[in-house]
Amino acid sequence: MNFKINAKTLNIDRRNFLKYSGLTGTALILGFSSSEAIPNREVLNLSRIAESFELTPFVIIEKSGQITIMNSKPEMGQGTFQSIPSLIAEELEVPLNKVIIKQTSGEKQFGAQTAGGSSSVRGSYANLRKTGASAREMLIKAASQQWSVPVEECYAEDVKVFHKPSGRSFSYGELVETASRLEVPKNPALKDPKDFKILGKPVQRPDIPLKVSGEAVFGMDAEVQGMVYASVERCPVFGGKIRKIDDSLTLKVKGVKQVVKAQRTLGKNTYEVVAVIAENYWAALKGRKALKVEWDYQGFDQFNTLDYEKNLRELAKTEGLVDHNAGDFEGTFAQAPLKLEAFYETPILSHSPMEPMNCLAQWKEGDQVEIWVSSQGPDSVKRSVAEAFGIPQENVKVNIFFNGGGFGRRLYQDFATEATSIAKAVGVGKPVKVIWTREDDTQQGPFRPMTFSALKAGLSSDGKAIAFQHKVIAPSIGATMNKSYDRTKSDGTMTEGISEQQYEIPNVKNLFVLSETHIPMAAWRAVTSTTLAFSHECFLDEMAVKAGKNSFDFRMELLNKESDTKRVLTKLREVSGWDKPLPKGWGRGIAQWEFFAGLAGQVVEVSKRKDGSIKIEKVYAVIDLGTVVNPDNTKAQVEGAITMAIGAATKDGITFEKGMVQQSNFHDNRMVRISEMPKVEVHILAEGGTKIKGVGEPGLPPLAPALANAIFNATGVRIRRLPFDLDKIV
Repeated sequence: MNFKINAKTLNIDRRNFLKYSGLTGTALILGFSSSEAIPNREVLNLSRIAESFELTPFVIIEKSGQITIMNSKPEMGQGTFQSIPSLIAEELEVPLNKVIIKQTSGEKQFGAQTAGGSSSVRGSYANLRKTGASAREMLIKAASQQWSVPVEECYAEDVKVFHKPSGRSFSYGELVETASRLEVPKNPALKDPKDFKILGKPVQRPDIPLKVSGEAVFGMDAEVQGMVYASVERCPVFGGKIRKIDDSLTLKVKGVKQVVKAQRTLGKNTYEVVAVIAENYWAALKGRKALKVEWDYQGFDQFNTLDYEKNLRELAKTEGLVDHNAGDFEGTFAQAPLKLEAFYETPILSHSPMEPMNCLAQWKEGDQVEIWVSSQGPDSVKRSVAEAFGIPQENVKVNIFFNGGGFGRRLYQDFATEATSIAKAVGVGKPVKVIWTREDDTQQGPFRPMTFSALKAGLSSDGKAIAFQHKVIAPSIGATMNKSYDRTKSDGTMTEGISEQQYEIPNVKNLFVLSETHIPMAAWRAVTSTTLAFSHECFLDEMAVKAGKNSFDFRMELLNKESDTKRVLTKLREVSGWDKPLPKGWGRGIAQWEFFAGLAGQVVEVSKRKDGSIKIEKVYAVIDLGTVVNPDNTKAQVEGAITMAIGAATKDGITFEKGMVQQSNFHDNRMVRISEMPKVEVHILAEGGTKIKGVGEPGLPPLAPALANAIFNATGVRIRRLPFDLDKIV
């Protein structure tokens, strides 16, 4: 089997790994055990590589001197191809330019391999450093034995172990055989951060040259011998069924081989699809356009955005389920000298990664499946395909490639189960490559949920916050995906972060109201924090205005105790020059948000033009990490999050009429253009501590509220609905 792929990003099983990497004799192999409890794993050591070897390691040191480090988190632009191997390489005293990095493919011994929730580094930091440190200590001990000198006289540096008194050295390859027979240290000494050479430094990412040169292989690039292409017709109304298929014109298209029925599995939902199979993609797409499918919409064509919004507003009048209750909100609010209420609305959104969904699948004899795909989790692909077809996960082999963006979309493996279903229908042994069009990607979901928020607050006569309520009215990601969703409890995913903010308000009662829908909903970058931070932090500004106070001062008055939030806001006030006057017609806005992925705060500056339009002049961002692996990459991630957040706030939402998505491509589901990007200044708080926070998502939630607050300060116009048009504020 021959397919296009770069050796540096090859995804292969154990047998082919040994074959391709050309292992020479004895090797030191270190990695986690197969225990599911990652924090309790011990590092394992095998002295020899054999066909019976059952553990694919994180790091392999060969006698020839070659070092291979496995990357267990798919690369989708967030930098894990550099950051994950760096955790091992730092402790191993190996520069990244002297190792081969290979992607894991869902093997159980690597544990969780899904990249999502900004968890890649923070979930791997301690254990992967321990893996590298164990290898380093074993190599040092091996050298001390071969020299017959005390271990204390030896140290590792730049792929060698040196003897301090004599200056002698051994390469790691020369020490492998001795080191492989040693016991693995249970508690290796980790390096002092002040001695780091890679971590915390602006190290170049090894995937960037591959991407710039075109060598990097994405799922869209995958090819295997004998494969065919598929373009898939899906019902434009979610929940529709196939009534009749007319493929007479399709089969006349040159290159078209056949038309098959298959299915797409998305959580609890199964959708009927029709796939056109052809020799090349153009023929498959042309054949699909000639295809005539009559659908039974099952009544779902009555769904539309305006009616659904009305439903959310009506549900806002109901009590809902308690998410958090502290003190006496009702009594305090009723007696509060100053009261205010507000209602905020945010739309459905499409993920729209630059690389549309695609998957190459082959159904083999004995219910074996092989898949080539861009996904956020090879383990998730294995699990989803196995569940959809009732086969063991061991029967599913996954080859993971670079992802052309994920944003949460590639956490859902419907495109993989669909391709597998089509491959099964085509027949055993025939690889089928399914490529979604941009229109498919925009219209077929799953989507970020529409989320409305009803807020109330009570203030004392001197303007102090004494009562607060945030009621979330929304569909549920879990309800649209999981059969076992519990409707008797508040949904923590849909109330994300609202009860975890550090503001010291004595009487708080937050609520959740579920709105049912058949539209599949999914995690979008920063999940529900992207909608709830907007309403929550804008309402904080409304409270400040009601109290007659500066919005920054108002927040700081609610943060008497020391907290990460207080540190972030203190730093943000300093770097943004918040207290300095702005030019006439300008405004500043502040917002912060802390949630499962991390914490960030932003100040946005805007200016009002003569025609009444608004220009975003600059964004100041402070992100709190505890520990930073690559500051350059962190800044890039925050900048990217801000770009995405500007689009979500000021471009297009997804709307439905007659059950169908009305947007189709980037002309009506617009992205932010480079000319629209403001200057962005990113500051990183990495002052140590036991808690390591995420990078990829925290930069997104604060932008919309900070922008809306800035517009209010510049124009007096309060924005409570997303998206809004910067050219039509006044």
